Amino acid sequence: MDRFEFQIQQRKVCVYPSSTKGPIVYMHSFMDNGDAFCRQLKTRCPDHTLVVISHLHWDDDLTPWYCPPLSKEDRPCGGKADDWLQTLTHEIVPQVEDGLNEKPTYRILTGYSLAGLFAIYAMYHTDLFQRAGSMSGSFWFPDFGAYIQHHEMCIQPDRLYFSLGTKEACTPHPVLRTVQANTERLVKYYQEKGIKTRLEWNPGNHYQEAEQRMVRGIMWLLSGEDQS
Repeated sequence: MDRFEFQIQQRKVCVYPSSTKGPIVYMHSFMDNGDAFCRQLKTRCPDHTLVVISHLHWDDDLTPWYCPPLSKEDRPCGGKADDWLQTLTHEIVPQVEDGLNEKPTYRILTGYSLAGLFAIYAMYHTDLFQRAGSMSGSFWFPDFGAYIQHHEMCIQPDRLYFSLGTKEACTPHPVLRTVQANTERLVKYYQEKGIKTRLEWNPGNHYQEAEQRMVRGIMWLLSGEDQS
């Protein structure tokens, strides 16, 4: 499996180049599992370069503003997404694409949970990405819906993908159980703006089949066709 990797600010970046010029998928991953994703995607999708970014400070790097702990066992979210986006767009993307020696046909930004929240938030602060995917995105995050209503994306994306587990809202926590209504509201909002937007439902809660949900979303973003 062809790949090259590097580190920036102790975050790991693994690049799996395409054999021909094509799109690039930038994916934030909680696990260091790029090889597994690459094996699935390369056999099921149009040719593309996959970039897997891991070893992040998950609750800080990917959250747009401070959020207090949701429980006694939880930790606060640091709200450092703007800083991380600067690193992504000014350091990681240039180093990746300099290593490939050619510009992509288009770029996709995607992720799961808080990384899915970040993928949508990033569209309001950079025009580098033409498509975005939020798999089981953390749209319970306080005030995110209000933020969307009062800001405009830097460019209108070609496609947006959202997914959610059918049981994700089945929680006694009053903040977390807003995720379904908030996600559905966002999808409707983007569809009304004329953006090709898909919401896919998956059986189970937030933690079930995360890798498979990521693969299905990326497949749709790359092909633009419904996938079973």
